[in-house]
Amino acid sequence: QLQLVESGGGLVQPGGSLRLSCAASGLALDYYALGWFRQAPGKEREGVACISSSGGSTNYADSVKGRFTISRDNAKNTVYLQMNSLKPEDTAVYYCASRYYCSGPVSSWGQGTQVTVSS
Repeated sequence: QLQLVESGGGLVQPGGSLRLSCAASGLALDYYALGWFRQAPGKEREGVACISSSGGSTNYADSVKGRFTISRDNAKNTVYLQMNSLKPEDTAVYYCASRYYCSGPVSSWGQGTQVTVSS
């Protein structure tokens, strides 16, 4: 079974950057699309970004386009989310997830990592 572990969250000032990582174990990531989701207090979990199994296709929520970049390294069984120009409204718990394709249901979730954007 695929297990996902996120890291890289923390406290950052508005306008700053963070890079989240999600390391997989148990199965190779090669055949999975990978996505990042986030959930802010009192809000529903929302999709942030997704990358296809080959890495050749990505998509982003409108709220993060131009600021966030998703990437993957299948050799390291890891997916990344580079977050730039962070805003207070980006504050949330960020989760990575595996899917068979980006529009499909999630097959595995990570435990989440907290990102707080505040001065």
